[in-house]
Amino acid sequence: MDLSPRRFVDAALEAPVLTSFTRIGPAVRSRLDGWTALDSYDLTGRTVVVTGATSGLGLATATWAARLGATTVLVGRDAGRTEAAAAAIADLGDVHTAVADLGDLTQVRALAADLSTRFPRIDALVHNAGALTADRRVNADGVEQTVASQVVGPFLLTSLLLPALRAAAPGRVITVSSGGMYAAPLTVEHLQMGDDYRGAEQYARAKRAQVTLNELWADTVPASDVVFHAMHPGWADTPGVAQSLPTFRRVVGPLLRTPDEGADTIVWLVADDGEPRATTGAFWLDRRQRSLHKVPTTRRSDTAARRDELWSWVVGAAGVASS
Repeated sequence: MDLSPRRFVDAALEAPVLTSFTRIGPAVRSRLDGWTALDSYDLTGRTVVVTGATSGLGLATATWAARLGATTVLVGRDAGRTEAAAAAIADLGDVHTAVADLGDLTQVRALAADLSTRFPRIDALVHNAGALTADRRVNADGVEQTVASQVVGPFLLTSLLLPALRAAAPGRVITVSSGGMYAAPLTVEHLQMGDDYRGAEQYARAKRAQVTLNELWADTVPASDVVFHAMHPGWADTPGVAQSLPTFRRVVGPLLRTPDEGADTIVWLVADDGEPRATTGAFWLDRRQRSLHKVPTTRRSDTAARRDELWSWVVGAAGVASS
């Protein structure tokens, strides 16, 4: 067990969510751990694909990738917004766009084909797309939209882009999850939530599935080919939070992280050639690996049988050959 003073201070921050998830967390941890400044990294010659890149954490991540020299691909649902976001950062470097709704599997397949043709080597794929929605909707394949866009669609895209990611040896897949997943047990039976739909709870269930699949991907694909990371950005002040959680934003607003603060660990996982390149399957907050569980109920739900069930269900829902 690491009983160093730095670990002790970090653990003291982590225990109360208010200090860990707000901007207090990176303010203290960046000094505690002596973070390397993001602008010291060089991504020249690398290709970085970011979904959900038109605003918030996705745009912040894409902006940093372009600033650091990467060929940067912004993926968004709306062509106009995606082009506008790309135009806003075009002066920083080599910026491209692609349009797809990650909740529409036909569009995901077309996106993968497009990206594979244009970018046969992809160094990092950042799964950031997703929103918290108040009403239950299903996609054309009968999958609830939150799960479709944040679990099944990203799984399919990752599967189809594995050859391009392997060409980077190792490519990196980073999934942007949420601290909300700490409240959600792992479920497959209730993953699509029916008539009792509650948007925030469904979002948390999807995020729990994301981090579990991150570990399962790491167990399936050799780390010499592709490494997989999941992270949560803390509580950041983004357009998604403003739209979906206005009361929360009003109450906690002064303590919310900026989009850049929320995106810091994403960019670090993309750019750093130390721990992010040498490890796989981890869950991160503020450049440190974190536990997947804070309460016993979620830990008890996370069984090997249920993990196998989740993988099998997602493989079937995505319509891909089992890896």
